[in-house]
Order: sequence, then structure tokens, then C-alpha cells
Amino acid sequence: MKVLWAHGLEGSPNGSKPTWIIENLGWNVISIDMSRSGWTIGDQTKVVIDKISEIDDFDLIMGSSYGGLAVANAANELLDRDLRLVLMAPAFGLAENFQNIAGKDGLKEWENNGFRPYFHHGLNEEIKLGWDFMISAEKMSWPKIKHPTVIIHGISDEIVSIESSRKVAGSNSNIELIEVEDGHRLGNSLHFIPIAVEKVFSMQ
Repeated sequence: MKVLWAHGLEGSPNGSKPTWIIENLGWNVISIDMSRSGWTIGDQTKVVIDKISEIDDFDLIMGSSYGGLAVANAANELLDRDLRLVLMAPAFGLAENFQNIAGKDGLKEWENNGFRPYFHHGLNEEIKLGWDFMISAEKMSWPKIKHPTVIIHGISDEIVSIESSRKVAGSNSNIELIEVEDGHRLGNSLHFIPIAVEKVFSMQ
């Protein structure tokens, strides 16, 4: 199994999930450096599209959180391709999530300043999210998924509510949602990955 992997906003190409897949399933995982072109969902979607064009012989695309949202948006730009997606706690509703975090005053300050400081736990340092982050998020938070897709989402997700995946899956017959007893990182649910993959390859 050859997998393209898209990590989350605070993840890295050699994070715990792709490492687990390699060590426990023996699959060939090609991890995308998601932030190499920028932090907006538009930037990271383009990175995924470019990697799909570069690596043509993969079997599956997987993405976690912000990477899952980028994969969903990238697939929408490639409707002529026979793609299979497995998304783990995808960050649907990204714009609403950050609007809630920032609040009305914070959003105004963000727009006026042109950027908002954000502590990136993966890098262990503060980065700056430009206002274009929100502009992009408002356009790309709810992609209409057309390809066969399986989502794994924790019912106790504290970062991205499972209701977002329920909303997307409930309106699309191409999507199957696996709800698990877990939080956002899905650290106790990685054994559901081969189940999700089997399901997505059985879908028409």
C-alpha cells in the first residue's frame, strides 16, 4: 500500500501517525511537508495537489486535521482522478473555529494588524498567521467531497467538534464516518486505520 500523507497544522512529516502506519502496517508512506509554501488552507491545498501530480502511482491519500481539510479541498480540484481518501479528524469548519477562538475584537485586531500571533506547539515557537489565513479559511472550510471517503473522528474531540464531520458525512453518500471513543489526536484509535482503508476501497 502506497499512501500520500498530509499532516495537521501543528504536525510534521515524520509525526506519530505516519510512523505508526509504517511500523505497524508496513505501508509505504510518502509524507508531504505541508507548511513549505505557507500556512493558509489554500497554500497547503496547493502543496497536496502538487504532490499528487508528482507522485502518480499511490493507492490512497490520508490527512489529519488541517491536512485532512487540505486533502478534501485538493480532491475537489481533481475530480477527473480516481482518488480514495481517509481523513482523520478533518478540520471542517476551520473559519468558524478560528472566529470563535479570536472573538469579535480579536478578529478586528487580526484584520487591522494583518497578522495574528499563534503558538505552534510542533515547532515550539510563535508564528504569525496572516489575515489571508482567514480569507482562505472562509472559502475552503466546507469542501463538497465527491470521491469515496472514510472519516475517523473522535466523539470527544476538543479541537474540531465531531459535529463537523457528521454534517459533512450526513449530506454525502460518498462518505462514511467512523466515530471512535477518542479525542482530537486519535492516539488510541490508530488501529481503525486499516478498517477505514478497507472500507474506502470497497466503496463505489
